[in-house]
Amino acid sequence: MNSKTLIIAEAGVNHNGDLDLAKQLINAAADAGADLVKFQTFNANRQVTRTAKKADYQTQTTSSTESQHAMLRRLELTEEMHHQLIAHCLTQNIGFLSTGFDIESVDLLVSLGQECFKIPSGEITNLPYLRHIGQLGKTVILSTGMATLGEIEAAIEVLEQTGTPRAKVTVLHCTTEYPTPMNEVNLRAMQSIHAAFDVAVGYSDHTEGIEIAIAAVAMGASVIEKHFTLDRTFPGPDHQASLEPAELKAMVTAIRNIEIALGDGIKRLTPSEARNKPVARKSLVASRAISIGEIFTAENITTKRPGTGISPMRWDELVGQAAQKDYQEDELI
Repeated sequence: MNSKTLIIAEAGVNHNGDLDLAKQLINAAADAGADLVKFQTFNANRQVTRTAKKADYQTQTTSSTESQHAMLRRLELTEEMHHQLIAHCLTQNIGFLSTGFDIESVDLLVSLGQECFKIPSGEITNLPYLRHIGQLGKTVILSTGMATLGEIEAAIEVLEQTGTPRAKVTVLHCTTEYPTPMNEVNLRAMQSIHAAFDVAVGYSDHTEGIEIAIAAVAMGASVIEKHFTLDRTFPGPDHQASLEPAELKAMVTAIRNIEIALGDGIKRLTPSEARNKPVARKSLVASRAISIGEIFTAENITTKRPGTGISPMRWDELVGQAAQKDYQEDELI
């Protein structure tokens, strides 16, 4: 039996800085059956310069004249909000996770008792940040958007050298574009990462719809991360590239079905097939009346359903033998 896929419902910044909206996102993630709901922990002053530009997709979904710094300031979560969100997750029976985008934010999450640390794609080349997370020795999920295999290798080596063994690292294939065009998904790269570094792999999905996340599970993903929102028409940078609650629930259901359907790889007769086997298969039968002592030939025997008699695979064994009794047409031999 395959192990259960860890499904992370990425609320990200889709709370728009509103605590009540963040709690509603937690409710939706729990209702969908996700394992974790993930937010983002950062301080805009530590994250970007005041003149840093937005990504193209951000200028299309938020004010084109607003700086990235100003946008992020509106989306920060305070420490008290973190406490309330963690408490609300407990009431909804769903795990809380947040990505710390700077060292101080990581330390806040450590103080809150977080045991798993998500490294976002933008920090995969941030050596001081990687060292800081590595020395924690905690479970790490490493996103690899925009990264080459060489950059992934370097990041894993930093984590290992500072105290996080490779066995605690899951590497997520990812394409940093919202939404990701299908011709840039390159899902096989996830398997290349596994082959290159012998690590658990997963997929952080920024495509529209749910089919790529489902395909990733079929291809070996142990973790799936997917952005979601309560309403794609809400203002904000990530809403338009996110699933709505019903879609998130459909994705979770589909993934759980895929986990069951993958099975153990052993080809065997299933219980339901055992019931259908005698109906669907054929047996050796008399194609006309046959008298006792008559020789079985291709002219007096044939194959027909049901499959409760002698298997047609024994045709050569039967042809040339003498009938031991009289047979009526269509009678099983």
